[in-house]
Amino acid sequence: MPDRGGGPTGPRIRVGRPSRRVRTLLMTLGVLAVLAMAFVMFAGFWTDWLWYRSVHYSSVFTTTLWTKIGLFFVFGLLMAAAVGVNIWLAHKMRPPLSAMSMEQQSLDRYRMGIAPYKRWLLLAITSLVGLIAGASASGQWRTWLMWVNGVPFNQKDPQFHLDVSFYAFDLPWYRFLLGFGFAAAVLSLIAAALTHYLYGGLRITSPGARATAAATGHLSVLLGTFVALKAVAYWLDRYGLAVKSSDFKATGNWTGLRYVDANAYLPAKTILFCIAVICALLFFATLWRRTWQLPVIGFGLMVLSAILIGGLYPAIVQKFQVQPNEQAKEAPYVEKNLKATREAYGIDGTDVTDYPGASTTKDKTKLRDDADNAASIRLMDPNVVSPTFQQLQQVRNYYGFPSNLDVDRYSKDGKDQDTVIGLRELNLQGIPKSNWINDHFRYTHGYGVVAAKGTEADSEGRPVFTEYNLPSRGDLGQYQQQIYYGEKTTQYSIVGGPQKEIDYSDDSGEKTTSYKGKSGVSLSSPVNRAAYAVAFGEPQILYSGAIGDGSRILYNRTPKERVEAVAPWLTIDGDAYPAVVDGKIQWIVDAYTTTNGYPYASRTTLGDTTADSLTAANNQRAVVAQQNQVNYIRNSVKATVDAYTGQVKLYQWDTKDPVLKTWMKAFPNTVESKDSISPSLMAHLRYPQDLFKVQRELLTRYHVKDAQTFLSGSEVWQIPDDPTNKSGDAVPPYYLSMKLPGQTSQVFSLTTTMTPNGRDNLSAFMSVNAEAGTGDYGKITILKLPTGRTVDGPKRVQSQFNSEPSIAESIRLLKGGDSEVEYGNLLTVPLDGGLLYVEPVYVRGGDLKYPLLRKVLVTYGGSTAFENTLGEALNKVFGANSSTVPPENEGTTKPPTSNNPTVQEALNDAQKAFDKGQEALKKGDWQSYGEAQKDLEDALKRAEDAQSKADKTTGGSGNNADKTSDNADKSGDKGSSGG
Repeated sequence: MPDRGGGPTGPRIRVGRPSRRVRTLLMTLGVLAVLAMAFVMFAGFWTDWLWYRSVHYSSVFTTTLWTKIGLFFVFGLLMAAAVGVNIWLAHKMRPPLSAMSMEQQSLDRYRMGIAPYKRWLLLAITSLVGLIAGASASGQWRTWLMWVNGVPFNQKDPQFHLDVSFYAFDLPWYRFLLGFGFAAAVLSLIAAALTHYLYGGLRITSPGARATAAATGHLSVLLGTFVALKAVAYWLDRYGLAVKSSDFKATGNWTGLRYVDANAYLPAKTILFCIAVICALLFFATLWRRTWQLPVIGFGLMVLSAILIGGLYPAIVQKFQVQPNEQAKEAPYVEKNLKATREAYGIDGTDVTDYPGASTTKDKTKLRDDADNAASIRLMDPNVVSPTFQQLQQVRNYYGFPSNLDVDRYSKDGKDQDTVIGLRELNLQGIPKSNWINDHFRYTHGYGVVAAKGTEADSEGRPVFTEYNLPSRGDLGQYQQQIYYGEKTTQYSIVGGPQKEIDYSDDSGEKTTSYKGKSGVSLSSPVNRAAYAVAFGEPQILYSGAIGDGSRILYNRTPKERVEAVAPWLTIDGDAYPAVVDGKIQWIVDAYTTTNGYPYASRTTLGDTTADSLTAANNQRAVVAQQNQVNYIRNSVKATVDAYTGQVKLYQWDTKDPVLKTWMKAFPNTVESKDSISPSLMAHLRYPQDLFKVQRELLTRYHVKDAQTFLSGSEVWQIPDDPTNKSGDAVPPYYLSMKLPGQTSQVFSLTTTMTPNGRDNLSAFMSVNAEAGTGDYGKITILKLPTGRTVDGPKRVQSQFNSEPSIAESIRLLKGGDSEVEYGNLLTVPLDGGLLYVEPVYVRGGDLKYPLLRKVLVTYGGSTAFENTLGEALNKVFGANSSTVPPENEGTTKPPTSNNPTVQEALNDAQKAFDKGQEALKKGDWQSYGEAQKDLEDALKRAEDAQSKADKTTGGSGNNADKTSDNADKSGDKGSSGG
């Protein structure tokens, strides 16, 4: 009989051996290759550790690392042990002799071939499966940490009456363990079966029994383990029904139990669990009975039951019980879904009120005055005027602004002003000469904030800047202006060493600086330099003379990257925005905690829900978490990133969120309390757009509370397409300070409109209080329009604008030559029961490659106006003049007036001189510009003198002349910077 151990060895064949020199060379090359690979892996690890230490979040790195390592070794060893032990057992149980057959003679060759390497082969197989299993398990570090640190929601699901934390934190971990158990059982079964077959325990064509008693018992236990795990799976599937997604034609995407789930699938899973347990016991019983008959019958019964009970029976229930009376059967489960979905997305407190959609006031003057107070109408669209900022305030080609600016509010003289703001960030495409030194040592940062009033334009249609020039100056006071961290700053920079950086340039030439912050990683150590040279694939980092004492490398420089890195358990909003806070530029980043394990709450895909016409038009406004499906979300963290130091701070915003509390247990001391938010920072926090987009998408269906109405689909709304462009994408929400019905003053809000499904008339106006720190922050209000009356939606309003003959002719004239017309944001403002629509219209004309505000479109109650200013358009729409004083310079070409004729004459001369200076500026005629500035100064001096004389006579004040002088001086400064 063939040798079971190794077989005959045969004659030795001598093969020529390489020389000692060749062997030494090969060995040296091998060692060097191993060392190089080891250093590459070390470089990645070491640079990550250095970065986390530099931002003072090393605990995040170590917690994550040790969790991954622990999971890798524990589950890797478990898998290796499971497979290895079963291979060893199968080998140990091999029969002493094998029947002489062609099958066994063929297998003998393989047995003899592997006999000398059995231990090594066993080690290789177990190591391979262990590595794969360990790598897979290490990717479950979030699941593990949430299970270990889970905090109760103190809310129970309506079906099983378990705390929501079971579904959010426990069930995902149990499912992972179950999946790991299935993998271990299947791999062990395959490995054991192959070993038994190789050594004769299993036979296919040989005469006699097909399996030895030892092989039968061994494989039966493994099959019994598999079936037992299937029983556990059936039991967990019962709870999984509460978070199961399915298509439901009445509502679309559905999560939770329906009638068929509760009355067919749930009992079916319980029955299948019992059958699987019995079947598993039958497999285990083969250890004593040594026959496959009963286990095979049991397994067949389980498969048949799965088909009949788990598949056919629910289909019969759905067909003959549910479909004939669907609304009555499904209504109780829909009510559970409605309640859970509204709670999970934070929309359960939404205030839905009826709104007439038409004004009842006949007093036109009152309506006109109310229009001035209803909202701070934003004429500067932050998504349109970026090129204007670029042209007038770029100053140097190596600066740039994002294509979508941001809206914030700043206080002046005790009044809040909606402000369009952007940072003058570094743009490497604009540097004079690109090379390694310039790209990474000389041009390292942007400089200064540029801000403009959101509600006004100057006489040329340009923004009225409140912060301008280089260095920036204006209403924001003194602050650290260098911008080392920003949305456009994606390359690494090496700062603080012997190589000076370009700070900014003015009329006296270039100013240089050297970074004084503590951010970044020191390159003083040769090990650090070598590690970064490998990590960044740039060998010059290792030997460049531009790197010396004090040199630090800055990277991961966008606010989103930094917050994602220090808090990998958060989902980051797509739009970080800057604010000047306590003398520093701070990036404010909204962050979310999410889960897809909230029972009965319908799921949504964040990437789809947060997409709109802005995200489709460019890459500046990102969408959040492209493919993440969630059914619970909270804006639980507000984060800041210092634009100079890169310091990241995380603040607890939602103090009740159990998901955030869970992560704070897992990563202690990483999130500061809400009380740590300073009042100056609180003034700039706002309600995040991406959360609002998710909520508005859910509210298109979940604004109703009645199950019958929900099932009928008669009240389903949709987000209208953006009417100002032809992208076909959803209209974005807009920030706007406005006053809703019942409110006594304007509140900074985030607003949107909704239309009926498949139609263009208006169904609802939705807004949320976006002013952080107020009692009603986050309160969502929906003004529901009557279904019996057609109220024009955004698309119809835009069509009405375009079809008005006089407006169409004006648009045609504006497009004359090579000019282009751009429509700004179509703003909707509730006003006295009706809806006021306002849309700024911009023109890019002639050689100007940037948009200027030229016209304002306004409609209310079917009346439409297309005028040079908002005030004129409102006057025309309402057929009356406002009795209130309009905002200074509100889209007008005239200076403020005075009752004194002499003052007025001087002011008129000042306006003419200013206009003359602007024309000269456009032509580059600096001599004429200087003369105009002198005339402007003389005219303002005459106005001031005349007003002073009038004041002495009347006891009044010269405020009008002073304001005109200030505005003219500021406009002159902006004009020179724009040149």
